[in-house]
Amino acid sequence: MRKLILFFLFLIVFVSAIAQQNCEDKQHPPPVFTDSLQKIFDESLASSYSKYQNDSTNAEHIVWYGRRTAYLGNYKEAIDIYTRGMQLFPKDPRFLRHRAHRYITLRCFDKAIADLEKAKEMILGKTDEVEADGLPNALNIPTTTLHYNIWYHLGLAYYLKGEYEKALFAYNQNMLVADNNDSYVATLNWLYITLKKLGKNAEAEQKLQNMDPDIQVIENNDYRDILLMYRRNNEKSLVEKTNSQQSLGSATLGYALGNYYLLKGQKEKAKEIFKAVVKGNQWASFGFIAAEKELERMK
Repeated sequence: MRKLILFFLFLIVFVSAIAQQNCEDKQHPPPVFTDSLQKIFDESLASSYSKYQNDSTNAEHIVWYGRRTAYLGNYKEAIDIYTRGMQLFPKDPRFLRHRAHRYITLRCFDKAIADLEKAKEMILGKTDEVEADGLPNALNIPTTTLHYNIWYHLGLAYYLKGEYEKALFAYNQNMLVADNNDSYVATLNWLYITLKKLGKNAEAEQKLQNMDPDIQVIENNDYRDILLMYRRNNEKSLVEKTNSQQSLGSATLGYALGNYYLLKGQKEKAKEIFKAVVKGNQWASFGFIAAEKELERMK
């Protein structure tokens, strides 16, 4: 019996390793944009590529060429760009941070974690820096930093793998560098549900009660509304918003709503919502990926 158990454990590890090895080659649907947004992304990529061609050894040009490439759904190509950047600038954590983001998009969680674990070591004792937005918000005020994004994506990668203790550590570190309301509510969302997954309900609720219910944000309205749903124990406003929204936020809100029911023990209702999320067109959204993982675990 012991040999049989060891065999199955080896098989699970082997299959997981093969899946991770080939994850970059998975077929995926292209992102869906409005005509105006498509034009913006196309023009931005052309501009970034031109700068990269003029000086392919400029770190800033490489970062933006990779980012603009990824925005249009060319994730594998973006990963290759970041890898070339790492070869030129092995001590620059930005390439690991951005490559890890796209590894998460492609469901290569182990590769993302490996990159982010290295990146977090690189930033120890270093001054943080603001990360400009690829698509500026209404006030043109970036809301995240390099250190923030490293911890945020590390927490997410562990969360999606179901390694909640490691996700919790990352999100607690993330909170230390969440220096504005937008970054705060985004981190608190994942921190709260991670604590709930771990059964640390009292701590989760305390974190939630510490949030100002009238908190003002620039762009993370969805995360604020999700937190208010948990806080008020009332999903009505989120149901209405989900039914009327067809943007990237629909997967974010959809996952949150499904998770709300899942935490309440209403598994069939949660499963129904998760299935609706993965039938949508937000394949690259973290909410979409999280819904996929929940459905896998429900099997």
